[in-house]
This record gives sequence, C-alpha cells and structure tokens, in this order.
Amino acid sequence: MKHEKRFNDAIGRLRSSERTELLEVERVINLCLEGIAPVNVLDVGTGSGLFAEAFARRGLEVTGLDPNLEMLETARSFVPAGTFVEGTAEDIPFPDDSFDLVYLGHVLHETDDTLLALQEARRVARVRVAVLEWPYREEETGPPPAHRLKEETVTTLAREAGFKRVETLPLSHMVLFRFED
Repeated sequence: MKHEKRFNDAIGRLRSSERTELLEVERVINLCLEGIAPVNVLDVGTGSGLFAEAFARRGLEVTGLDPNLEMLETARSFVPAGTFVEGTAEDIPFPDDSFDLVYLGHVLHETDDTLLALQEARRVARVRVAVLEWPYREEETGPPPAHRLKEETVTTLAREAGFKRVETLPLSHMVLFRFED
C-alpha cells in the first residue's frame, strides 16, 4: 500500500494543548467506552499515542498500530506499558476478535482503502469500533474538505463492512462514529 495521505507533521503539534482541546480527548474516551466494559483496545493510527495514553489511564490494555516508526517510538514513551506495532489500517496484523474496542482517531480519511480499513477493524473487534473524524466542512484547523469524509459516506461504508449498529455522535469540533455488530 502506498499510504500517500499518511500524516507526517511534527509530533509536537499532535500533542499541543490547542489540538488536544479541539479533539475533546476525555469526552471521546467516555463516549468510546459508554455502555461497554472493555479490557483491551487497539488504537489504529496511534500517532504520538495521545488516545492510547488516555485509554491506558482508564486501565485498559493498550495496543497501538501505526505505519510510522517515529510515531510508534513517541507513543511508547508516553505509554510504556502499551504494545506498539508497525502496520496499517487496511492490514491489521492481529487475529480475528483480538480487541474489545478498536479505535481509529483521524485515520479513516487517511487510508488508501476506507472500506477495507473498516472491514479490518470489524474483523479484529469483539465489541465495538469507534471512529473519530473531522466534520465535512471548511474549518481553520484540520484538513481541507476534499480530504474529509462525509458522515453519510462513513455510515454507508460501515454498513457495507457488516456493522449492524451504526451511530453518529456530533461533537463540538469532531464527529465520533460507533459501530457494532
């Protein structure tokens, strides 16, 4: 896979206070965990480990996946007890039903094959897949609309991937999707 849209910006920017506030990290974690009692989580596209760290603070066993080795090293520095593996959303290197929760934070719009990424997330998820994305609108922060996904596109692809329960939760500056069988 080419991964031409891979995020390669400065790692420090990924953890800036402005960005973490924009992402509503604690609210996102609460919504990801709402109504389920996961033991472990796979953070696909873990980047600097911002969400992996937040999941670890909640007592979950955390595994992070990212194609960027530099990002994986950074994530390890913030979540020393976590497991961090090189890989892509379209080819998750774990057996079926390996994780209670699979989380993709600002990853889906970066994938080379969005449907395949959702199919892979479903394959390795036992309970839920949660996807955080930028809303489909022009904003000062984040990628231009041409690099964002429409909500209806995400929900349609989730159903094509086999999810029976598809929820869209608009946040202040993001959209969180929750998918279950």
